[in-house]
Amino acid sequence: MPYTLIPDEGYDVDVETTEYLENRADSEGRWVLNFGPQHPATHTTLRIVLELDGERVVRVTPHIGYLHSGFEKLAEHHDYNQYVCTVSRMDYVSPIVNDIAWHHAVETLFGINLTPRCTVVRTILAELGRIQNHLLCVGAAALDLGAFTGFLYGFNEREFIYDIMDYISGQRFHPDWTRVGGAMQDIPDDEVFRRMVRSFIDVRLPKALKDMETLLTRNRIFVDRLQGVGAISRDDAIAWSLTGPIARASGVRRDLRKDEPYLCFAPNWDGEGADAVDFSVPIAHDGDCLCRFLVRFEEIEQSRAIISHLLDRIPGGSMNVEVDAKLTVPDKADVYGSIEATIQLFEIFMTNRGWDVPIGESYAAIESPNGELGYYIVADGSKCAWRAKTRPPAFLHFQVLARLLEGHQLGDTVAVLGSLNIIAAELDR
Repeated sequence: MPYTLIPDEGYDVDVETTEYLENRADSEGRWVLNFGPQHPATHTTLRIVLELDGERVVRVTPHIGYLHSGFEKLAEHHDYNQYVCTVSRMDYVSPIVNDIAWHHAVETLFGINLTPRCTVVRTILAELGRIQNHLLCVGAAALDLGAFTGFLYGFNEREFIYDIMDYISGQRFHPDWTRVGGAMQDIPDDEVFRRMVRSFIDVRLPKALKDMETLLTRNRIFVDRLQGVGAISRDDAIAWSLTGPIARASGVRRDLRKDEPYLCFAPNWDGEGADAVDFSVPIAHDGDCLCRFLVRFEEIEQSRAIISHLLDRIPGGSMNVEVDAKLTVPDKADVYGSIEATIQLFEIFMTNRGWDVPIGESYAAIESPNGELGYYIVADGSKCAWRAKTRPPAFLHFQVLARLLEGHQLGDTVAVLGSLNIIAAELDR
C-alpha cells in the first residue's frame, strides 16, 4: 500500500485516500491539495497529498509513483548481463552508477575479482556519474525555486559527460556498459578518453561550478528559501535510515567508499597506486535544505580530485577477467578468429552451460550519488537470479518527506522535495 490511512470514527480504513483526507480535513476546518503529479516540481511522476491549515502544511501523504515497471520481477527473467539494461533505468539521472552497482553485487556473489584496468575505469565512470547526478540535482533544485539560469549552468555540463559515455559504450543516456567480470567493450583509445575527461574536469566543470556558486550561494532569496527549512537531526537521520548527502548534511559520518570500500577505494586492490586514492567526505550539521545543497557541491569537487588522480593511472591489460572463467564475453576479434571464443560466446548467450553460478545469496552496495545503492541476490544456479531485491536511496528518503515538511509553508514543498532528489523510477516496485 503506497499510503497510510489513520482509522477514525465514521471512516473505514479502505476508503479512497483523497476522499478520506478531504472528509477529515473538512471536519477540522482544513483543506486538501494534491501536489502533483502534474506539478512541474514532481516531474509528472510523484503525487503528494497535502493537508493545509491556511498556508501551513499540517499533514503529508506521499504516494510512491505511477511507473509500475516491475523492475525487480524482471531480474527473474533476464540473465546477469541482460538485467543491466533494466537497472540503468532505475536512477536514470546517472545510469552508469546503477550498472556498476548491479555487477558489483553479482561479482560479489560469484567471487570474481576485477582486473586492475576494469577497476580503475569503473571508478572513474562512477565518479563521473556522481558529478552527473549532483549537477542535475542542484540545478533542478534551483529551477524549482525560480533560478532558471542556475539550472542551465548545471544541465549544459552534463552533455559532456554524455559524450564520454557515448565514446566508451556507443550510447549517450543508458550506456549499459558493464558485464559480469568486466565490460561490454574496452575503451577505444585511452589517450582520447583521457583528453575528453581532462577537458571536462579541468576546464568546463570548474567554470560552471564557479558560475553556479556565484549565482546561488550569494543569492539572498535562494539562501532564505533553503536555510532552516526541512531540517532533520543526526539521530533522526540515522533512525530513518537516511544515507548519502542527505545523511551527511545532518552530521552522519558514513560513506561506503570509506566504510565498506570497493573498486579503487579498497586498500587491497591490485592496481598501482591503490593506497593513494584519497578524498574527503563533506559533512554538515544543520541538516536543512541548504546543507544538502552545499554537501552535493563539495562532493562534486571531491569527485573531480578522485578522477584527476586515477586518470593518468589507467593500467594496461584486459578489461575482462580471464577467458577461462567462462563468465565474460570474449573479444569480438577473437570470436571471428577462434573457435573456442565462438563456442564461449554461444554458451553464454544461448545456453546455460557458460555460467558457473553458485547457489546462495549475497548483498553488496556502493555509494551512489544519493546514498547506499545495494542489491540482494538469491541465486539458484541458473543464469537468472531466483530473486533480486534493490535497496534504492530514493525509496527510503521519500518516506521522510512528511517528517521534513510538516509545519512549513506550502511554498517550502518544492525546496524540501528538491533537496531529497527523489528519482521516481527508484520508487517503482
